[in-house]
Amino acid sequence: MNVKRCGWATFSELEIDYHDKEWGLPVHNDRIHFEFLILEGAQAGLSWHTILQKRDNYRKAFRNFDPVKVSKFKEKQIEILLNNPGIVRNRLKVNAAVTNAKCFLETQAKHGSFNNFIWEYVDGKPIVNKWRSAKQVPATTKLSEQISKDLKKIGFRFVGPTIVYSYLQATGLINDHLTSCFRYKEVQN
Repeated sequence: MNVKRCGWATFSELEIDYHDKEWGLPVHNDRIHFEFLILEGAQAGLSWHTILQKRDNYRKAFRNFDPVKVSKFKEKQIEILLNNPGIVRNRLKVNAAVTNAKCFLETQAKHGSFNNFIWEYVDGKPIVNKWRSAKQVPATTKLSEQISKDLKKIGFRFVGPTIVYSYLQATGLINDHLTSCFRYKEVQN
């Protein structure tokens, strides 16, 4: 069976599996939101394939993406992370993950959940684009620029407009599957 997928998801089984089972599916679980914020920030300047290869190591290193546990990381835990070859060993990114955990918890406390906060930007419903080719898909939008600005005001780091746009795509706030992709309609149901 010849299945049509988004072009980026055809290079490895890892990417195909991620595309077919997760990417663009609307997320309403705070732990998963936190996971994608950390992973998208870690991906900056790297390929998503690299991050997918390291994802299980990230889950272990970042306590299954529990923001309460990550927010309590001290310098000793950060140094351990910086010596962990299973993750991206970039001090700015690791420190940002700890800072972002604290900001994530503040956002949860203020809005009841991070999910409530983030879905307000799209009035609770995914934005469904109708891209026919990958060339049409933007790297940023006014929405990702606004969310980036708002997250930075809260204190989040590594949340530039491009990172935020990737996060919105991954968590299904924006459906950027190409219209020819078999997942385009599936993630809308």
